[in-house]
Amino acid sequence: MHRLSVPFLLSYAQKLTLLAAIPLIVAVAAIAMLVAWQARALAEREITTLETQLIEAKKAELRNYVTQARNGFYFIYGNADPNDEAAKQRVAQILSAMIFGDEGQFFVYDYSGTQLVSPRQTDRINRNWTGQTDSEGTDVVDALIRIARDGAGYHSYLWPKPSTGQEARMITYVTSFPSWQWAVGTGVFIDDVLASIASARADVEARVQRTFLYIGVITLVALLVVFGTGMVINLRERRLADAKLKKLTQRVFDAQEEERGRVARELHDGISQILVGVRYALDNARRRLERGDARASEPLGKGIESLSEAITEVRRISRDLRPAVLDDLGLGPALKTLAEEFEARTGITCVFETVVFRNRLDDEAKIALYRIAQEALTNIERHAGASQLTIDLRGHRRGATLLISDNGKGLSTRHSEASPGLGLRNMQERMEQLGGTLILRESNTGGTTIEATLPLSHMLPPDTAETSKVAAQ
Repeated sequence: MHRLSVPFLLSYAQKLTLLAAIPLIVAVAAIAMLVAWQARALAEREITTLETQLIEAKKAELRNYVTQARNGFYFIYGNADPNDEAAKQRVAQILSAMIFGDEGQFFVYDYSGTQLVSPRQTDRINRNWTGQTDSEGTDVVDALIRIARDGAGYHSYLWPKPSTGQEARMITYVTSFPSWQWAVGTGVFIDDVLASIASARADVEARVQRTFLYIGVITLVALLVVFGTGMVINLRERRLADAKLKKLTQRVFDAQEEERGRVARELHDGISQILVGVRYALDNARRRLERGDARASEPLGKGIESLSEAITEVRRISRDLRPAVLDDLGLGPALKTLAEEFEARTGITCVFETVVFRNRLDDEAKIALYRIAQEALTNIERHAGASQLTIDLRGHRRGATLLISDNGKGLSTRHSEASPGLGLRNMQERMEQLGGTLILRESNTGGTTIEATLPLSHMLPPDTAETSKVAAQ
């Protein structure tokens, strides 16, 4: 079974909303990353400072312990010779008794690596621990002895806690009794410090994640507002567009009915009556011929004259619907003919001015400008009360412009008598469809100017214009 897949297509409003949302998302993501980076960097500096301060406090505490212990039995060590075993035993007993806290103790190694004092881990006493390392491979005993030989110092390594047997990080301060070749020191586990630091880092990370969450929620709300506003605007514009489309459709239907009514009236009032007259003339001529009347040619001549009038009327109606000169010679001659016929019919002086176009306007542009001229002349004839008008058609670098000016009553007076009709709206819509502009101006002395301008895109190249002209001929 074949599945029919329909591609997901975005509407113009959806594309516009998405285009507005993408920069917002990118900007918020960049801001969130920058805030997180700065927060982590600042917190890391603060945590590092805190860790350093805590460890330095531990080191100072250790050094204080060792100094106090050394001062406690220094009178024994200072008065004993290097081989005084009794003094060594007394000092070892004193150090064995000096335990503090839950894990604290003093230790003693001789320079050969044998542990002499270890009150919390007695199994290590009198055993040589040279080369001992922790689980990370860090030297322990050899490093302590080396530091003692150099005088004093600190050393950090992993060491089993006496209370649990589990390894933990320890900091040790060791000093030396050089005459006895002892390394004496004590240490303190800093797992509580490391736990505090880890907790601080976890808290910072949690705050950063909460910040990301807050920014994400704010961004989501902003996007929902953007999309919601876009949807509301889209629905509103769609309703307005539907309403405008209905009005436009109704206007099109009204225009069609009006045009059909006009053509029907002209056919009935003009051609139909003329043809009825022709029928009566021919019927009269037929009856006279049947009677042998020598005057049969009189009604026949009148019928022929009436038939000529009908042909002329048909040509006029056809010209009003679509003038042949517009296709054959171009817009300029068509407007000139329209102006001459208007002047002959109404008695209004009509001046037509133009430049040589060489039929370079495309068909849509020619029809649009011709219909605008027709509609303008109809409005002038019905409403303007003008005695003179000017039609000017020119091409320029921006396209083509049609100017129609009259010396009538002006727009404001016309609109006070009747509301703007369908003609002005049709003119405006014709220009909008072609990307042009329609401007109506009223002079201070009276009269109205209609300016219709089409863009350069509706001007044909010279070669194409010549080809169209030849094809039309």
